[in-house]
Order: sequence, then structure tokens, then C-alpha cells
Amino acid sequence: MSKTKSKKRWSDKVTRESNALDLERNMFTWKDPQRIVLSLKRSAKSSARRKSEPFRSAMSMLSFYINRAGKNLPAKQKNILEKAKTELRKSFGRNKNSKF
Repeated sequence: MSKTKSKKRWSDKVTRESNALDLERNMFTWKDPQRIVLSLKRSAKSSARRKSEPFRSAMSMLSFYINRAGKNLPAKQKNILEKAKTELRKSFGRNKNSKF
């Protein structure tokens, strides 16, 4: 098996079967950043398996998806997900300049 295929399968598996968060199916394809945020926040707060605070878990999963989708992520959807990052910071009371 080539390295590329194993990486794709690994990242796809993480997105589908995150051990930290129970994500709603296809949530990263939604068109409403606020809906994405509410789902991520709900998943992060209710998870008993996450290893860090809810905000960091939610932001990590969102960033992970954006980074792994890479050039295959349409620009319009990437913009929606970037807006979701901003909204996620607001919903947890974080400032724009914080790393996470």
C-alpha cells in the first residue's frame, strides 16, 4: 500500500471515528458556520473521552479537517470553515489573537 493511500485512510478514519468527539455526519460540508460551531461545541462539551478542554478539542478537530482536506477543499467551503473558526472562538469567549 502506498504512503498516500494510508495517509488518506488515516485522516478519513479520524474524521469519521474521532476518539475525542462524536461528530455529526457530514458536518464539515454544512453551509452555515454557526451550525457547525453549535455542533462542534455540543460534541466537545458532552464528550467524556476528550483529553483537553472543550474549546481546544473543538478547534483542533476543525483545524484538522481544514488541513487534511487541503487543496481538495473547495474555496467556498474553506471560507465557511474559516468563519466557523472565528465563530467558535467567539462562542467560547476567546479573543482573535489566541493560538487556539
